Amino acid sequence: MTARVLVVDDVARNVRLLEAKLSAEYYEVVTASSGAEALTVIRERQPDIVLLDVMMPDMDGFEVCEKIRATPAWMHLPVVMVTALSDIEDKVRGLQAGADDFLTKPVDDQSLFSRVRSLVRLKQITDELRLRLETSNQLGMADEAASLAAQNANDAAILVVEEAGLLGERLQEILGADGNRVSLTNSAPEAMAAVNGVGFDLVLVCLDMVGDDPLRLCSQLRGNEASRHVPILIVVEEGDKDRLAKALELGVTDYLTRPIEANELLARARTQIKRRRYQVGLREDYERSIAAALTDHLTGCYNRRYLDTHLAGQVSHAAEVHKDLAVAVLDIDHFKLVNDTHGHAAGDQVLKEVAARIQGALRNVDVLARFGGEEFVAVMPDA
Repeated sequence: MTARVLVVDDVARNVRLLEAKLSAEYYEVVTASSGAEALTVIRERQPDIVLLDVMMPDMDGFEVCEKIRATPAWMHLPVVMVTALSDIEDKVRGLQAGADDFLTKPVDDQSLFSRVRSLVRLKQITDELRLRLETSNQLGMADEAASLAAQNANDAAILVVEEAGLLGERLQEILGADGNRVSLTNSAPEAMAAVNGVGFDLVLVCLDMVGDDPLRLCSQLRGNEASRHVPILIVVEEGDKDRLAKALELGVTDYLTRPIEANELLARARTQIKRRRYQVGLREDYERSIAAALTDHLTGCYNRRYLDTHLAGQVSHAAEVHKDLAVAVLDIDHFKLVNDTHGHAAGDQVLKEVAARIQGALRNVDVLARFGGEEFVAVMPDA
């Protein structure tokens, strides 16, 4: 996975170190030495993630993060604060300012790469949903979606999975006192049964389970249709970097280290609930907008009307952020012979099968459209 990473630090040595590490992993790195310069770089270069030093002279990291979150075009940009601060109050302040995570200096390579990959993956999904909804807006098929800032974290349905019960009860008490509906289970089978029956806004999984493999449970939650897009917040022992890195690779959204601090738990939970509700709103608005007018009734692909607008938007976006865009135009050879020999009903079945096979070879961020009778177009961003 490639991405453009903005490294912000007023100490040149720190910038060079992170730049070298990230470049070695094939990330594109841009840099800034102050908060003001960082905001300029974000506007001009549109990074995919920001690694932000907290202690800077002109504008500290908390203020920079608040400005990012207050700007509609940037509010979805992942921000990781890189700091030598270890006080829990500073961490909570950063989370309340909008930071997604913290990395402690000196930065551990495994923690750095796993967190960057995880946050960039989440941003790509949100970006694609926003672009698709923007296409529908331009066609007059949808209203403007509520922003992330407009979401609330009230009355959320939360599932806590903890084997022993004691920590789970404490988590249930803290989250319940914040006005949430909290369910507690102590095994993986119970957790899977619960998510298939209730639309949860957040799942908390404690990694100290003995009877079940908690990482396998996280993988099952990500593969399950009912919980595929539900944020997963794990509780991990401090220093357990290997399992944390594996969890993030499996699609875990965020994490807490023990001992649990109530304010940090609430700050992280509220952030994930708001993002969950924002993404649900994006998906619902998008699905409503295209269901009738923008899909081909036979194959289920997008139609040419949608393609014309979406492709223009993708070309413009790719030019703005200086990234690749691939477009494949495909047609079915000798298709007229199928219709002439076997009839149009058989031809329709061929069209549906070809569309399904092409779609099966594409990523979830790619778009497939039926351009004409037997012609298809696949639009593949960042490829």
